[in-house]
Amino acid sequence: MRYHSPIYYFLKPLIPRKFQILLRRLIVQRKLLRYSEVWPIDPEAGLPPPRWKGWPKSKRFALVLTHDVETAKGQEKSRHLAELEKGLGFRSSFNFVPKRYHVQPELRKYLIDNGFEVGVHGLYHDGKYLSSREFFRGRALQINKYLKEWGAVGYRSPSMLHNLEWFHDLDINYDASTFDTDPFEPQPTGVRTIFPFWVGKSGTMKGYVELPYTLPQDFTLFVLFQGQDIDIWVRKLDWIAQKGGMALVNVHPDYMRFDGKQADVQEYPAEYYEEFLKYVSQKYEGKYWHVLPKNLAEFWAKDFLQK
Repeated sequence: MRYHSPIYYFLKPLIPRKFQILLRRLIVQRKLLRYSEVWPIDPEAGLPPPRWKGWPKSKRFALVLTHDVETAKGQEKSRHLAELEKGLGFRSSFNFVPKRYHVQPELRKYLIDNGFEVGVHGLYHDGKYLSSREFFRGRALQINKYLKEWGAVGYRSPSMLHNLEWFHDLDINYDASTFDTDPFEPQPTGVRTIFPFWVGKSGTMKGYVELPYTLPQDFTLFVLFQGQDIDIWVRKLDWIAQKGGMALVNVHPDYMRFDGKQADVQEYPAEYYEEFLKYVSQKYEGKYWHVLPKNLAEFWAKDFLQK
């Protein structure tokens, strides 16, 4: 298991945000050539699981929209993002960081009342989650309190730092802290599948469903690589549709610009995401199963337990 050392997260608050981004841009550009054969598409990830019978209603592929709300600023933009999706006929999950900022109960209620989902995104977003087994157990107790309070069944770890065995400490139906391929993450090893999978607890029938994100993160595409179009999203989506997998995207309202003004160094126009949703709905109308992550996890768990 490889990920950034605690020293990285100790120094991170001391480094100006703009310099952090410039430094990461240099790093990912160097990595891009090295991993071009497995990013954004890892050919091995397209293999279906054993005895795979397909998605409900014979849909060609599944579409899952998720959002990590990393800051209070991102929370303020969340309703704009939800309204954008709702206007196009989509729904998604919003994952909040309960101890990094005050998570507004009225926003959570608005999301649930309008058919969206709410999940937990760690506690502090400080990179300490995997520092020791005992430390994670303590964090898990607090995370479980918020899961229960919010009526949430899904979790995603900040910075995608994960230990799937340790995550059995969480009272969850699914986790979404992994990816099929993303060598630009702090813990860069992918799970190499565009399908969900069951993470069972040894010696029991208990477990949870793992939902890896399978489309590159918006921050990677538009902030680090400074992309000016959605071509990579489109290319990856078309490949997933061809393979019959799960297209799961993680978009952050923190980095989106909704007012049409010039985006700063860590922002991109919200129109990029809107264009992506329109592409999906127009090219693949009637061919995809659009579902909340909690419902996809329920479907997958039942399918696994029936085998």
